[in-house]
Amino acid sequence: MRRPLVGALTTLLLTGATVAGVGAGPATAAPADGPKAAPTAAQAKSKAQSKAKAVDFAGTVALSNCSGSLIRMPNSADNDPALVMTNGHCLETGMPGPGEVLVDQPSSRTFSLLNSTAGKVATLRATKVSYSTMTDTDVTLYELNTTYARIKQQYGIDALALSGDHPVAGTPIKVVSGYWKRIYSCNVDGFVHQLREADWTWKDSLRYTPSCNTIGGTSGSPVIDANSGKVVAINNTGNESGESCTMNNPCEVDENGNVTVRRGINYAEQTYGITKCVGTGNKIDLDLPGCELPKPAGEEIRR
Repeated sequence: MRRPLVGALTTLLLTGATVAGVGAGPATAAPADGPKAAPTAAQAKSKAQSKAKAVDFAGTVALSNCSGSLIRMPNSADNDPALVMTNGHCLETGMPGPGEVLVDQPSSRTFSLLNSTAGKVATLRATKVSYSTMTDTDVTLYELNTTYARIKQQYGIDALALSGDHPVAGTPIKVVSGYWKRIYSCNVDGFVHQLREADWTWKDSLRYTPSCNTIGGTSGSPVIDANSGKVVAINNTGNESGESCTMNNPCEVDENGNVTVRRGINYAEQTYGITKCVGTGNKIDLDLPGCELPKPAGEEIRR
């Protein structure tokens, strides 16, 4: 897991991070007037991508030990109670065990809501943990005591939209950390059949190209498709020292059981499946058609 505090600052200072901070890039000169050839397909695609909403910190949150984001589903309504998403291993009561699923657990956790330049504009408060697990994925969803409409009216901040589609290899992405107020830029390198770390196993994890060298405190950061501006995954771990399948050293396991270790490579858990498990009023409904999130069972429900 991306450790929230221990060693994070030291790692940042010693190794550095390939990140984008707050501020605009260098300006470029406008081309001279004159006849212009019809754009090629690649140029047209590039132009379309350049019109996509710029990725910044608006809608991200900082937790006491992790990063997160204010999110909404494709079917969320403005007057629904808002949701905050972070990792399962960032849960304030401790990491859920393998196979454990938490639903509707009371919580009063607070989150610092950030604007586009990473300035704090509000403190948001949860009323409950709607859902949390570290089985198959690594996610916690908090329901807040306010709505999207009220947040927009009071602070001018929109929630980040969760994509309902599986991401595609090669897509440019941004990992936006509210905790560190840093943005990591890279591409989707590929997908992992199973990602194992200590006692936990995650399925169909997203692997970054090397420039997203995330560190402790980036846990729970939204992974944003740089073209669409939508959240496609949630940052959660990376192999720190080259060990195999140990804490802070996840390993990749393919369909045939072959194990691959990629030291220094980091990962996220896809989030499109979450959209299929949230019904009317932003309520988690694990019985919805197409919902494949793990369900609680017997003594594993913690209330």
